[in-house]
Amino acid sequence: MLDSSSTSAAAPAGQLLRDWRVRRRMSQLELASTAGISARHLSFVETGRSRPSRAMLLRLAENLDVPLRERNPLLIAGGYAPTYHATDFDAPEMQSVRDAVERILAAHEPYPAILVDRRWQLVSANRAATVLVDGVAPELLAPTCNVLRASLHPEGLAPRIENLAQWGAHIVDNLRRQIAVTGDDELRELERELVGYADDMGVALPPSVEAPRAIAMPMRLRTDGGVLALMTMIATFGTALDITLAELSLETFLPADAATASALFARMETVTA
Repeated sequence: MLDSSSTSAAAPAGQLLRDWRVRRRMSQLELASTAGISARHLSFVETGRSRPSRAMLLRLAENLDVPLRERNPLLIAGGYAPTYHATDFDAPEMQSVRDAVERILAAHEPYPAILVDRRWQLVSANRAATVLVDGVAPELLAPTCNVLRASLHPEGLAPRIENLAQWGAHIVDNLRRQIAVTGDDELRELERELVGYADDMGVALPPSVEAPRAIAMPMRLRTDGGVLALMTMIATFGTALDITLAELSLETFLPADAATASALFARMETVTA
């Protein structure tokens, strides 16, 4: 992973830029064109023959969609002070964000909704999300609960998912795309862990989850109130300048059919009674 801890700190800025460009599958000409510089200049930057300014590093990082967390090591490697900060989610400065998130979570009821960080650890959830934890082993729900692990672990949600092979493949495919974008080694370890759970349960994850006549991949979840068909939508903060905020994702679960919608409304009436 391109991180501030070891590899990134030791590598020159030009090499880091080239690594991100290769990861994004962009040619020097493509990146130079989008960044408004010459391909020759970019080549000199990547090889260390030219020292980029702070503004150029940030411009190239923006065009490469480098995560905010990884832009600081890039700046440090270029000889500049880091720009981006990671504010603890519980800090007073985050109060307005917490309030906004809680309003969104509450407004989504009776449908489940959760807030997760970049590594899919649970940050917050609404009351309707309890349907996603029924029967899950307590140790999987302890602090720093990883929602992907809790979903596909043999003692987690997995035994209640009717279409586990398809849903598991959907989760793993999305995780692999995230790894390709971020280069995060911890996510890579998580991906191997999730595939191992499927193997342990004798579930063969299909190589593709394409369903030509379907509009979305629903999770079919067995509950006391019947089988729920849930599809998900993920939202992020589009104008975040803080690392913590940029890495938060709001995952909302929507009913894929009328029966699921009715069951969730009925369940919420029970929860609030």
